[in-house]
Amino acid sequence: MRIRVLGSAAGGGFPQWNCNCRNCAGARNGTLRTRPRTQSSIAIAGTDPNTWALVNASPDILSQLRASPALQRAGSVRDTALAAVVLVDGQIDHTTGLYMLREAPRPWPVWCTDSVYDDLTRGNPILAVLGHYCGIERHRIDLESGFGVAPIAGVRWSALAVASKPAPYSPSRDAPRPGDNVALLLSDAGSGRRALYAPGLGAMEEPVWRAMQSADCVLVDGTFWTDDEMIRMGISKKRARDIGHLPQSGAGGMLEWLERLPPGTRKILIHVNNTNPILDEDSPERAELVRRGIEVAWDGMEISL
Repeated sequence: MRIRVLGSAAGGGFPQWNCNCRNCAGARNGTLRTRPRTQSSIAIAGTDPNTWALVNASPDILSQLRASPALQRAGSVRDTALAAVVLVDGQIDHTTGLYMLREAPRPWPVWCTDSVYDDLTRGNPILAVLGHYCGIERHRIDLESGFGVAPIAGVRWSALAVASKPAPYSPSRDAPRPGDNVALLLSDAGSGRRALYAPGLGAMEEPVWRAMQSADCVLVDGTFWTDDEMIRMGISKKRARDIGHLPQSGAGGMLEWLERLPPGTRKILIHVNNTNPILDEDSPERAELVRRGIEVAWDGMEISL
């Protein structure tokens, strides 16, 4: 099983187009040692290296594909190595890219939960709009059992509901439902090695914690360093947990959980917000991650299991 990180930033990317925080300004003027990042998305391949599933369709999907030659198959005039789309939630930064893929010659097979499907046909009816272009073939993600993404041979999938919130446009924004946000546990059918992907995680609940402990590699929510990060910068009045993200630092933060994982687990933070000091590779926060053996995902990163 191969995992390619297409985008490693949170919504807005890094640097964010209208942000002048220390990170974004430093990235633009070259005073910060860092990497630009596009919005969160990964791709998964199994035994066939020429067939991939897109996990989340970022608004940056076109630039991500241009940067990933392995995903540009050329067997016909119009072709792609992407054979399926899997959505972990209905957030704008994980679904808008579907519009950019509307020129597909056949309907896109799309895997999502019932609650995400409901949001993407009502609150933000992107799937209905695509019906006027390439169309979609919807496949249901069942939280009670594992599932297969048929074009991707050699990979077993399962989804776990995570504590978070649906998108702001969702009719259920203030009454979250199981399946609004999921983590994916991916297993290589041959080796049995596992990866957990959870770009949005508002709290650590027992099923997700058990899955993390069973994984050889975890790619987990790295959005904010502190719970009050956006408040201190005057950008928002909401805490990280208020919008469905477990901060890295502080009591009960992501770093404490990652510290408890079995030795040898590869630990990677993904979906990093532009305000997070870990984007500065010379920051004390980044040094703390290095000391703890925790990586920060970057666009183009590849993981083999």
